[in-house]
Amino acid sequence: MQKIKRAALYVRVSTGSQSTKAQESELKAYAANRGWTVKEIFSDKISGAKDSRPALQELMTACRQRKVDVVLVWKFDRFARSLRHLVSALDEFKKLGVDFLSATEGVDATVPSGELVFQIFGAIAQFERALISERVKAGIVEARRTGKQLGRPAIKKLNEVEVAKIRAARRKGVTLRKLATQFGASLWAVHQASRA
Repeated sequence: MQKIKRAALYVRVSTGSQSTKAQESELKAYAANRGWTVKEIFSDKISGAKDSRPALQELMTACRQRKVDVVLVWKFDRFARSLRHLVSALDEFKKLGVDFLSATEGVDATVPSGELVFQIFGAIAQFERALISERVKAGIVEARRTGKQLGRPAIKKLNEVEVAKIRAARRKGVTLRKLATQFGASLWAVHQASRA
C-alpha cells in the first residue's frame, strides 16, 4: 500500500487587504484530487520581493524537519522572488526528497516533464549568474581604467612620518591592533604601512 503524501500548501498575496482564500480553496481541491493529506497551510501577506517572509521560512523549516512530502503552490511567482530563488529552493527540496508542484502552471516535479522544466530553470539561473559575474568584472575593470577608487574609503591616510613610526614600533613587537588604535587607522592601513 502506497503511503499517503503529506502536503504543505504555500499561499501568498502582496497586501494585507487581499485574501488567500481563493488560492487555499484551489490548492485544497488539487491535493484532495491527488489523494494527499493537507498537513499545513503556510500563508504570507507580504510582497514577494521581500527577503523575509515568515510563513515561507516556516515552510522551509517543516520541509527540513521532514514533516511534509510535497509542497504545492498556486504559481511560481507566489512562492519565489526570482528564478535564482526558485532554483535554489527546488534544489533543496530535491535533496530533502520533497516534491514541488505549481497547480495552475501544470509543472509537477514528480514526473519527467516537470523535472525537465526544472532542469531548464536551473540552466537559465546558472546563465543569469554568469552574466551578472561578467558585468561585475567588466565594471571593476572600467572603474580601474578610469582611476576610480574601489572599496570603502580609507579611515585615515597615513603620512610618511606616521609610516616611519609604525615600522619602528612593529620592529619592537607592537601589535597591529594597538598601532591601528594609536594612529586612528584601519588594521589594513597599518599592515600595509608596516610592510612598505
